[in-house]
Amino acid sequence: MDFALSEEQQAIFDMAHAFGQEHVAPHARDWERQGTIPKELWPKVAELGLGGIYVSEDHGGSGLTRLDATLVFEALAMACPSVGAFLTIHNMCGGMIDRFGSDEVKARWLPALCSMEKVFSYCLTEPGSGSDAAALKTRADKTNEGYRLNGTKAFISGGSYSDVYVVMCRTGEDGPKGISTLVVEDGSAGLSFGALEDKMGWRSQPTAQVQFDDCLVPLENLVGEEGKGFSYAMAGLDGGRLNVAASALGGAQAALDATLGYMGERRAFGKTLDQFQALQFKIAECEVKLQSARTFLRQAAWKLDTGAADATKFCAMAKMYVTDQAYEVADACLQLHGGYGYLADYGIEKIVRDLRVHRILEGTNEIMRLIVSRAVLAERG
Repeated sequence: MDFALSEEQQAIFDMAHAFGQEHVAPHARDWERQGTIPKELWPKVAELGLGGIYVSEDHGGSGLTRLDATLVFEALAMACPSVGAFLTIHNMCGGMIDRFGSDEVKARWLPALCSMEKVFSYCLTEPGSGSDAAALKTRADKTNEGYRLNGTKAFISGGSYSDVYVVMCRTGEDGPKGISTLVVEDGSAGLSFGALEDKMGWRSQPTAQVQFDDCLVPLENLVGEEGKGFSYAMAGLDGGRLNVAASALGGAQAALDATLGYMGERRAFGKTLDQFQALQFKIAECEVKLQSARTFLRQAAWKLDTGAADATKFCAMAKMYVTDQAYEVADACLQLHGGYGYLADYGIEKIVRDLRVHRILEGTNEIMRLIVSRAVLAERG
């Protein structure tokens, strides 16, 4: 059993970290204020091979593993969790198309996805179906001209910003077996967007409702088979949960790194903060939480890469554990900064705000507990 990263994996982490520190970190607060990420960033990301992380090399992707991806997103989140997490969504779309799409669908969409000439968003959640994703109501009726799409998607990262939307919709009966996956291009007739959401965190990500009103989608934009969309979505969520966890981990690590520097400089009662034993204990607790979370995350990613039977359980456990621990560390770092932690200039309060949503999306941590408990009970005897 070898817990060390390979030279290639360490190089992947270092590359993503260096890129984030140069091209993202200096602008993160400005982009948050503006409520958007400049689209000029994405071709630079694609030059590193990070536009199609899971896409096969035949279609312009990097063909990296899920473990590799956790390294990328942990490193990018150390610059800005919001920007890094947005890239995870684009890549989840790419992975789904590469894994389940026909040769024609792959050839049509993946080159532009990998080059990030087109930015992709993922549309599953609806105003009335979040955790109960199989209850979605957005419907696509098949006609001679194409699929006629009607419904509303909620909390869509990239809503009104992205170029392409991968949409989970109902083409058949109620329940999971009636759901299919369609690719909808921006500018399609009948596609519109709600006002941008005013969020607690992830503020640099434009987020809006996506509305379909008799939106005509070509028949060839179906990904895979009709009725298989829910299984595609669930398969994508295992990896998505790892990426959300990795992004939380990177944000928390950045918070702790900044806090260690602050504590070596800030003085109180005649000595620097890092000389107080009570505060040293808090540092130790944060370090243990992050190291244990990192090990757990990488084990779950390894299980997903190797096709382990319990991979879904481990992805759910890792998502729940890592995002909870990361948020606790970020909050502890704010506390260790005292009043300065509450000021935007120090960057900690942004990390706290950004990481809060990681415990909600890609399945709430309560749903993760449900997945884990059901798996454990099913394994009895």
